[in-house]
Amino acid sequence: MSAIDPLINPPARLVLMTTLTAVTEAEFATLRDRLDVSDSVLSKHVSALGTAGYVTSRKGTHRGRRTTWIALTSRGRGALAEHVAALRALIDGI
Repeated sequence: MSAIDPLINPPARLVLMTTLTAVTEAEFATLRDRLDVSDSVLSKHVSALGTAGYVTSRKGTHRGRRTTWIALTSRGRGALAEHVAALRALIDGI
């Protein structure tokens, strides 16, 4: 059985990563609103996931204002897939 990834396991990080699977990248403010967290909380989650190589971030301009874009890496997609498989195995009692 694959191990549950303690870095992905916190609910906000799991929602963050699953949200990123549906898009190429997402604006920081959009993710903040989706997770219903403060800027500082989201920043800490993004930093932890970035350090592990699961997400990347880039600065840019959107509608005339500076913003940060977050994207899931291929390593992050793989880690999420393994994490979900471990959760499914746990639920199925395997």
